[in-house]
Amino acid sequence: MKDYKFAIILGILVIVLILVAVGMEWSKSGSSAKSSTPFDLITTFKGDAGTSRAFTWYTNDSNAAGILEFVKGQVASFANSDVLRVEADSSSIKTDKGTRGVHKAEVTGLEPGTLYSYRVGSGVEGEWSTVAEFTTEETGLDSVTFINVTDSQGESAEDFKLWGKTMNKAFQTFPEAKFIVHNGDLTENPEDSAGWDEFFSNIQGWISGIPLMPVTGNHDEVDDDAKYYISHFNLPDNGAKGSIAGTSYSFDYGPVHITVLNTESNIKKQTEWLKEDLKKTDKKWKIVAMHRPAYGGNSYKKVEDWTGVFDKYEVDLVLQGHNHEYSRSYPLRGGTIVPEGEIPKGAYRGTVYVVTNASGRKFNEKKEDQFYHAVHFQNYKQMFAGISVTKDSLTYQAYDVDGKMLDEFVLTH
Repeated sequence: MKDYKFAIILGILVIVLILVAVGMEWSKSGSSAKSSTPFDLITTFKGDAGTSRAFTWYTNDSNAAGILEFVKGQVASFANSDVLRVEADSSSIKTDKGTRGVHKAEVTGLEPGTLYSYRVGSGVEGEWSTVAEFTTEETGLDSVTFINVTDSQGESAEDFKLWGKTMNKAFQTFPEAKFIVHNGDLTENPEDSAGWDEFFSNIQGWISGIPLMPVTGNHDEVDDDAKYYISHFNLPDNGAKGSIAGTSYSFDYGPVHITVLNTESNIKKQTEWLKEDLKKTDKKWKIVAMHRPAYGGNSYKKVEDWTGVFDKYEVDLVLQGHNHEYSRSYPLRGGTIVPEGEIPKGAYRGTVYVVTNASGRKFNEKKEDQFYHAVHFQNYKQMFAGISVTKDSLTYQAYDVDGKMLDEFVLTH
């Protein structure tokens, strides 16, 4: 009799365990239901900053349609006849969270110096993003301020909260900033979808309206594969032949020409493209952004040819990452320091190379000082820089996440 009761009890326990397991699987399935609601929304420059703007967003439903609606001015409703629609170029990507939808759209023919409101979604009510705003570049603009950061490179949600805090302080310090240049290593592992989601969600309020222009780092492109990184950005397609599209490109804003280079692949062909890119620009100020430094806490020998091109075409400033410490060079030309006061006004005064520490949790020990270091330290705090350019001067200011300015210099033409 006891054995019979034991068998009944055991049978009931087995049934309960099966029901619990089924319930958990049902819950998982429900929580990961294929949603068409947009997330990881970001805006970038792709064409002329005064007349166009580009956008990228993800959906959990890989078959969802992608629609962007926009209207001139600040609006709360899209229920009027002035609303214009653009269909996104939609595709899918296999991730560790299943197959997701990737949606990229570009809006052209805009009016310079104008505020626009927009939203993205599937076109179905309830599947739209919140309304966001962006402003196009003014015609004839002769000054601009932008933010420079690098190596957010998080793994956990807590890591990316530090990244978000850094960007909040950056915009509190430079509220007039028109765009962001990120010098690479956005996340630790490009195959970790949660990392990308945390990267974007912690700065969503900024990057839905202010362009984030990324540089490819060694944690963004691994073994010549940058598909996850590239899937999140709609970038200029004017880069070097043979490069992964979107990993080398250039754009203009106001008096500045910014060239973005990829230190992870196709370096020789980028050298030839770099020459042509710098040769044809008519902008007064030339800035290069790349990940591994030519002159930082240490130097990346594979990009030595690039520094010769910087010299030839008189690049003013090179923004770098990778070393997770702060460094700033003296003005350099031909691999040597340009003596102060020996260059006549208007002549090329050398190129300054900076690494703005890191904007995430990871820091490296300070490397040995080099002959080219004007400033070199490790404060173990997230950092950012604001770069303000006018017709005749470039002012660079580096801050820690607490709002303390730690370095400043001015370049003049």
